[in-house]
Amino acid sequence: MAGSTIKADIVSRRLRLGTDKSEKLMRQAQQVIPGGVNSPVRAFKAVGGVPRFVERAEGANLYDVDGNCYVDFCMSWGALIFGHADTAIGDVIKKQVDRGVTYGACTEQEYELASFISKHCPYIEKIRFVSSGTEATMSAIRLARAYTNRNLIVKFDGCYHGHGDSLLVKAGSGLATFGKPSSAGVTVNTASETVVLPLNNAEALNELFSYRGEEIAAVIIEGVPANCGLLIQPPEFMKSIRALTQSAGALMILDEVITGFRLGLNGAAGYYGISPDLVTYGKIIGGGLPVGAFGGRSDVMNLLSPDGPVYQAGTLSGNPLAMVAGLTVLQKLADGTVYATLNYNTSKFVTSLRKRLQPLSFRVLSIGSIFWIVCQNETPHAPAEIKAEAVERFNRRHYDLLQNGYYFPPSAYEVCFISTAHTTEVLSEAADKIAEVFTSETNEEMK
Repeated sequence: MAGSTIKADIVSRRLRLGTDKSEKLMRQAQQVIPGGVNSPVRAFKAVGGVPRFVERAEGANLYDVDGNCYVDFCMSWGALIFGHADTAIGDVIKKQVDRGVTYGACTEQEYELASFISKHCPYIEKIRFVSSGTEATMSAIRLARAYTNRNLIVKFDGCYHGHGDSLLVKAGSGLATFGKPSSAGVTVNTASETVVLPLNNAEALNELFSYRGEEIAAVIIEGVPANCGLLIQPPEFMKSIRALTQSAGALMILDEVITGFRLGLNGAAGYYGISPDLVTYGKIIGGGLPVGAFGGRSDVMNLLSPDGPVYQAGTLSGNPLAMVAGLTVLQKLADGTVYATLNYNTSKFVTSLRKRLQPLSFRVLSIGSIFWIVCQNETPHAPAEIKAEAVERFNRRHYDLLQNGYYFPPSAYEVCFISTAHTTEVLSEAADKIAEVFTSETNEEMK
């Protein structure tokens, strides 16, 4: 986007235009779509106010149907590492549209994307594409159970792996509590085959493996837990998972739906220096189009149909639009220069926020181009350490962020993302204004 356009948008953000059209659309949508939304957090239930209906997007900006402009720090939940409407990605999608949008048959594009990922990720010997991150984790779990001939799955409190029944469970209060369904429609028997452990608790993990290791099919963990705050785990804890699973004959599944190709070409696996048995992907590998994937060791992946007994299929799996978009994205990332610039800009932005906010009972956490503001003094390392008042403080400020032209995820628990479209000029102004929004709340509380 040209510099003059950016400057015009910065000015326009100070001129709020209302939300009449978004309000009307929400009322109409509620008549034909449950809750008016196709993913629950979009309803703004946690933060209140009117969900913004987006009309278009460009670069770092979203434009709603009322004509309002927002700097987008959601970036389609991390999928858009090059921002909205990137020209190179758009061009290959348009070219593919002219050739057809779906075939339900094999294509060269899916082979090319699979080869690229395998070449750059040494722990991915074979990979299969699906249509969502949820589908990827569901399939990886099924595959792990078949490979090990065991049923028990271990996950961690605060990690989200999609809405598959086996993983849609929450932890209890004990050290190693059997999961309970956290959604109606998930049976107790299904949930009982998942054990939920606290994050960063090697003692709990060791204890579970000491008396149930032979029953465990797999341990699954997010590369960086980022759906219940940004809960960066110590490398020692991640390596302990790798060591325990190997010694017990269980598999380690690294959920890189968010972190895959955002933290670097090797994602969280490279960050921690580990080689998981299976990895799940999404977001970036589709260039903004619906996609998911799971891959890993050949001896495990070869159990998939048609070569093996584990059935998995999808009409739109390997969709050519997503394949060409994803390959374009990964090729642009291949030499590492984008990551260097992106991480530098993020670090500079986060440092500026910290100087303003951390003396005032806030923490600004980051890794790579991901950041999260938590409205409390202490840095949380587990979900239970995120205070209720911190969530309430963020919820009160979400509307003010929107009013000042900044689109944050509508949840205190969700993280933010920076793209290459977030220029230093945009980030500099954003740091000032975001800090002002949170600081004004603090001043009000102190009166």
